[in-house]
Amino acid sequence: MTTLTREFVVDGMHCAGCVKSVTSAVTRVPGVSRVNVSLENKLAKVEFDEALTSPTVIVVAIEGAGFDAYVR
Repeated sequence: MTTLTREFVVDGMHCAGCVKSVTSAVTRVPGVSRVNVSLENKLAKVEFDEALTSPTVIVVAIEGAGFDAYVR
């Protein structure tokens, strides 16, 4: 298992509810082991197993929650 950590810029967050939505969406991605979302910095720091998921899948999950995202 190779664990990677990547930061994702998340546009459109404006409250604690948004942070919760992003956290929940990313947590549901198979292979994600840790998520830390910062409203102030508009970032999601995600630790994941690269054998089970990819940054692209994580971006799709964030976008599915209603936000724009890309790998930093």
